[in-house]
This record gives sequence, structure tokens and C-alpha cells, in this order.
Amino acid sequence: MRRGQRNETAPRVKVTLVRSTIGYNKRQALVVRGLGLRRIGHSVEVVDNPSIRGMLHKVRHLVRVG
Repeated sequence: MRRGQRNETAPRVKVTLVRSTIGYNKRQALVVRGLGLRRIGHSVEVVDNPSIRGMLHKVRHLVRVG
């Protein structure tokens, strides 16, 4: 697979923003944006890999993973 192509068979995880980033560390807000979440209730599917797991761990109090 070349760079820039998507792996459709990669395991994915659904992430939903359930709390606002207001009042939290700015770096946590940047992690939420990096996951592709924009507003409360917004859900995205991201590839399940160690770097994404680390991001989810950093903002586990703001998101729901399922």
C-alpha cells in the first residue's frame, strides 16, 4: 500500500465527543481536533492503532469509545 491510500480492512473504532474541551488543557483540545471531532455528539471512525489509542487515553474523560 502506498502512502496516502486508505486501508479499508484495518480495524476501526468509533469515537464520540461527549464533553466540551472548554476549561481543559489546550493540548487536550488539540488531540480532540486531531481525532477529527468537531462538536459534542459528533462521531468519527478512526483506525485502531497504538498512536490513536494513546490519543484516546489522553482525552478519555471527554470521549466515548465504542
